Amino acid sequence: MATVMAMTSFAGAAVLLPAGRFGARSLPALGRRAFVVRAQTEKPTPSPKPSPSIWDALAFSGPAPERINGRLAMVGFVTALAVEAGRGDGLLSQLGNSTGQAWFAYTVAVLSVASLVPLLQGESAEGRAGAIMNANAELWNGRFAMLGLVALAATEILTGAPFINI
Repeated sequence: MATVMAMTSFAGAAVLLPAGRFGARSLPALGRRAFVVRAQTEKPTPSPKPSPSIWDALAFSGPAPERINGRLAMVGFVTALAVEAGRGDGLLSQLGNSTGQAWFAYTVAVLSVASLVPLLQGESAEGRAGAIMNANAELWNGRFAMLGLVALAATEILTGAPFINI
């Protein structure tokens, strides 16, 4: 049995009546107009969110800058420690190496594009989060990796030796 909701302009009062017994025409209008509202059974399809422009994504408060910097810092921190352990080169000597600079440029380009494409398609990091690794954890891991890179550089500057001494 469908339910009809009649709204009158009389103090916003609503009257719920079964539709079968009293039709919409039998509602007293009390000298004013009555509106009949029927409930829908289908859910309306949500309109897709407009995808942000590249300038919105890269804005200071946009979703991309901290996420991209954090991802690059995580890769950079692990790579810096691996090269220090493998070859004995400190972070500052790695930065002066032309081969390291080329790999750095390639990594920045690939990770930046890979991070921007889903954002420009309207996806969010929060929407793709899992139970263990969520968007907030990724931001914090990136922040700690940025601090770790600064700590590696400061240790090498202050002690004159790489963090991992072989």
